[in-house]
Amino acid sequence: MITKNIFTDKNDFLLDGRADFLLASSVTKTCEIDGITQAGISGQIPLTPTLDAEYITNEKIFSLKDLAKTAEGIPTPAILTRAVHNLHPFSSIEILNLGLEVKPQQTNIYDFNIKVSESIDCGADIDAKEVFIKGMEFGEKYELKGNYLILGESTPAGTTTATASALALGYDCRNDFASSFAKAPDDIKNKTIDKALSLIDEDMSRFEKLSIVSDNMLLFCAGFLVEASRRFHIVLAGGTQMASCLLIADALREDILKRVKHENITLSTTKWLAKDKNSNIKNILSQLSYTPHAIYTEFSFEDTSIDILKRYDNGDVKEGAGMGGALAYASKNGISNTQLLEQIEYLIYTI
Repeated sequence: MITKNIFTDKNDFLLDGRADFLLASSVTKTCEIDGITQAGISGQIPLTPTLDAEYITNEKIFSLKDLAKTAEGIPTPAILTRAVHNLHPFSSIEILNLGLEVKPQQTNIYDFNIKVSESIDCGADIDAKEVFIKGMEFGEKYELKGNYLILGESTPAGTTTATASALALGYDCRNDFASSFAKAPDDIKNKTIDKALSLIDEDMSRFEKLSIVSDNMLLFCAGFLVEASRRFHIVLAGGTQMASCLLIADALREDILKRVKHENITLSTTKWLAKDKNSNIKNILSQLSYTPHAIYTEFSFEDTSIDILKRYDNGDVKEGAGMGGALAYASKNGISNTQLLEQIEYLIYTI
């Protein structure tokens, strides 16, 4: 596997050492809009972050009989993240409960008394400033176990809320966000985003706007970055959702009189996301007030004996559950495409 810079396509890499792994797990009821996401089992999509948290931690699930998967049967990226851990263990795996309908079992979990956010087309009903500050406070006190931190997310329909958040803050990137589908359901997403944006006006503060159109994961992680980046290096393991976290933190620097220490942040995603023809993470990141360190890792299911996994290479699943950061971690620590593929197949066969 090879890791490359998103902006230059030249070879790049993560830091040396072992990484803590945090999964920011959250539900926005936006995911219940019919056809807006395929990130989970139809009718049970709000369970996806719970199942991802359980599987990455335990290599098994407790809250349902089956793993999160798309309607076509494509398994969650949590399998890839867990496979990496089996081959080169993270220094710790912990879960952030940022508003879940079902609390994951058998996990090391941080609770922040954050409720599930509503669907943004009717208003998310979040206290954005309170959630952001909770993220900042956690960033001040989080105790690093390894050498640096990988921060992943599991938030179905999160690219919709990420787009609405960026647009509400004045960024020009409506068509740049990815989707859980190979071809994004643009009509559904755009109608949802437009309804959300119709609920805000220019007289509102940034926090007031985000309280209506955003989600808890984006706000908490943006706040976390502000303080944690002053203390240690953070790898944002994800694609356009994590890019939106950076946009939010950057936009709010005047409100909180602080900004992220961007030298201590790396955004790490997959080639499937970085080279996605229906999104443009490069353009999203170019709107920051600084040039971020952003990388992607090449991995392929071309040689798999499990046909459904080849759908990843077709772009049916591009990111999620910390997969982009996990792949870069694997690459840095000498794990080959073949080794990781064999471990993923083993996990699927033994489910």
